[in-house]
Amino acid sequence: MSTNFREILETFENQYAHRPYEIEIICPEFTSVCPRTGQPDFGTITLRYVPRQKCVELKSLKFYLQKYRNEGIFYEHLTNRILDDLVAVLAPERMTVTARFNPRGGITTTVTAEYSAGYSAER
Repeated sequence: MSTNFREILETFENQYAHRPYEIEIICPEFTSVCPRTGQPDFGTITLRYVPRQKCVELKSLKFYLQKYRNEGIFYEHLTNRILDDLVAVLAPERMTVTARFNPRGGITTTVTAEYSAGYSAER
């Protein structure tokens, strides 16, 4: 990866941290670049999370996602990197990132990565 995009993400205080609720954000115009061919990849990124103390500020999220426009990255790495970055700045109760990419060569790909505060990914 060329740079750390995480620093772009901004947050604001969740005034309803006492109540569990889900936030869904859909980004239907996502673009990145295939690291093998250099061709553009187009898709939809869907974020679902239950916030704790912080929520993501949408303008900063937009700028964060736009940074991938020229980034050569595999779908699987992209999805997990977005999840890792958002979990690092938000510390949510749980979060799911789903990346649905448009067909290329007759193949569509959907990658889903999940985080739960009570789950340890250590193996």
